[in-house]
Amino acid sequence: MGEQHEDQEHGAEPARPPLTVARAREMTAGLREAMDDVRRSVAVLAARVRDAHAARVWLPMGHPSWESYCAAEFGISRAQAYRLLDVARALAAIHDAVAAGPKLSRTRDTDPGAAAALDYGLSQRALIAVSGRTDTVAQIITRRLAALAHSGLQALDTAAVHAVVRQAVRDVRTAPPPPVDPPADPTVAALRAVVDDLAACSHQLGELMLEVAPAYLSDTEAADLLALLCDEIGETVENGLAARRYALTGDRRALAGTVL
Repeated sequence: MGEQHEDQEHGAEPARPPLTVARAREMTAGLREAMDDVRRSVAVLAARVRDAHAARVWLPMGHPSWESYCAAEFGISRAQAYRLLDVARALAAIHDAVAAGPKLSRTRDTDPGAAAALDYGLSQRALIAVSGRTDTVAQIITRRLAALAHSGLQALDTAAVHAVVRQAVRDVRTAPPPPVDPPADPTVAALRAVVDDLAACSHQLGELMLEVAPAYLSDTEAADLLALLCDEIGETVENGLAARRYALTGDRRALAGTVL
């Protein structure tokens, strides 16, 4: 009795019956369905953001700008408002590359609205990561779709196209930065190498921060979640947030005044 009482005081959960394989598979299927729903919602959101921005929807509603419209109507920050545009533009560029490529072996959906919201299984984080390199992504998609259609080894159906798109985005996200001619001065070259190492470490830190505070959260919301983690690893919340922004954008200017 004493041990049982002590467990209750410390909030120990009661023992649960072992999970069956069937139940584990059922729960996994539910998780997979929920993740698919989230990815589909990213595609729909991106299409609607693009249409709203193109129509300058803020003007008839009396807002002076896109960011003020987003703040008043949805309660999101300026940074979040423009990240939404990054997602919309990235997805539009990808869809344009697909639409301009070889015809699918199945009948295309002729509804422009449905086509614009086509779900490639890409997360918001992935689209933000390639938003500054959409030309490169589009070129890779175009080249690979043409090669696939020309080879005739695989039907160019929706599944194949989506696989090509996802792989192109992964390749661009993980590609090393373009080579830069080393400075003639060896001291400057050594300093640049140190800066590059710091940036690489900061990107890894930012990826960790994004695991705890996903991309859809504002800096203020993320700070609350990251405070304990930063304290545990001996890092400041400001540096953690800067690294998170760097992992989101790939822009080293996000580290200005903190890590770099």
